[in-house]
Order: sequence, then structure tokens, then C-alpha cells
Amino acid sequence: MNSQNPAVHTQAERDYQKVRMQAFWSDIWGRLTGSSTELLSFDEVKQKLRLRDDRYLGLRDIPLDNIVGSVGRYKDFNRNFLPRRTINKDRWKAVDALTLGLEGFPPIEVYKVGDAYFVLDGNHRVSVARANGMQTIEAYVTEFSTDVPFTKDTEHDELFIKEGYADFLLKTRLKKIRPDASDVILTEPGRYNQIWNHIEVHRYFMGLNCDCPVTWEEAVASWYDHVYEPMVEAIRDHNLLEDFPGRTEADLYVWLIKHQGDMRAQFGGDPMQPDETVDDFLEKLNH
Repeated sequence: MNSQNPAVHTQAERDYQKVRMQAFWSDIWGRLTGSSTELLSFDEVKQKLRLRDDRYLGLRDIPLDNIVGSVGRYKDFNRNFLPRRTINKDRWKAVDALTLGLEGFPPIEVYKVGDAYFVLDGNHRVSVARANGMQTIEAYVTEFSTDVPFTKDTEHDELFIKEGYADFLLKTRLKKIRPDASDVILTEPGRYNQIWNHIEVHRYFMGLNCDCPVTWEEAVASWYDHVYEPMVEAIRDHNLLEDFPGRTEADLYVWLIKHQGDMRAQFGGDPMQPDETVDDFLEKLNH
């Protein structure tokens, strides 16, 4: 049997009609439930995550479930790579016919970000492979490195948050200064201005204490070690995140630093220690 066999083309037509119907109902269900069925645009991800450095990893078998976007065809297929009406039907069927015959098809080309992949060349092959129940596909892989957490489950709505964190990392160089630093991710990226202000104030007082110039890198390292991490440890010790679903440790840090400042402005004295800050925050929250 080969791709010229009429039976193969008949089956390819059936396969195409099946996946088109699946795509139609998948998109309807997405609109009804409010869940996104869209592929991610690599160009948008690259811009928002400030991706720059890349390295070629060679030919690899990659999980089809981890392919979440495309470089140029992200509107032609949905998140499960089911084909929409905009694709070339004959091309899809021709690729499907290759899988039904003996020819097979060549490896695709992808970009890798975190554990997710974006198709540079081979969108139809990915769609056909998924329609035929394949779990992996051969791909030539080029990886873009990033310190911003990015997985196959990342949704388009999260890119705004990741963009804010990418800018924070560029400005602070935190991951260069403290490679093992925990992620300082805010669900309201506009609040990063408050953290930058915390670091500048910390830098100012470091300079007063030592009567010497303090570099930005020194200020960031000291802020992370002596201000941010102790507060995050107190947040963890009190399991504070359980009371604020959908928020992050960095969100709570910003709230607690503000609370600490408000209490000092009202009552004077030295700033409360992290554990005292959390206890006082919880006490006032529950009254």
C-alpha cells in the first residue's frame, strides 16, 4: 500500500472530515466554557519573555502533547492541533496519506521554551500525527533559554504576568546574582515598581551604614537575602498562601512590606520582624 492507493486517499478523506468535526466542536466547547483553545504565537512569547539566546539541540523525539504553539500558523490549528477551515485540506490529506502508506514523513522543526515546543516547520505533520494517535514525533530542536517559568500548560492569559517577571529579571539581574533564587512572580505586574523601590531604599540605607558606594548588584543580593527571603520564609511557615488562592509569595511579600511600613508610620519604632509582620497582618485581617 502506498500514498497513491485509492483506498489510502479515501481513508485520508475520512480522517480529515473527522478531525474537522472535532475542531468545530472543540472550539464551540471552548467558547461555552470560556477556556482557550488557541495555539500560542511563538513571536508573541519571544517578545514577552524577552528571549534572546538559543542553541541547537539536534534531532530528538519530542512529546506531541508538549507542542503548544507555532511560529506562523497558530491561527490555522487549535490547541490540540485540530485543523481549522483556514488550512489547506489537500495538504493535510496528503500528509495523512503518508502515514497510512509506507513513506512516513520527515522530521519537523521546532523551537523549545521550557518544556514547551513551537512549530517552525511541520504544522500539518503535527496535526496528522496527533490525529493518528502518535505520542511523539521526530524534530530538529532549537532551544531558547529563559529564567521565566514556562510549561506546556501555559495559557495566553498568563503571558502578561510572565512579561512583567521577564522585565523584572532584566532590570534586577536577580537570576545572575542569585541563580538559585525563588521566582519573584507577581500576579499584578504593575506592582514590580514597588519592589524596585524597595531595592533602591535598601541600597540607600546600605550606603549610609557603610558610608560607601553600593552597587546595584550588591543591593539586589542584599535585598533578596535579608529582606525578601526572610519574609517569604515567614509566609511559608504560616502557610499564608492557603488563605489567598491564586496569589503568589511575591504578592504577599508586597502586601506585608506595605503593612510593615504602615505600622511603623502609625506607631514608630523599628520595623517588625517578618514573623511579627505576618502575625499582625493576620490578626488585623481577621478583625
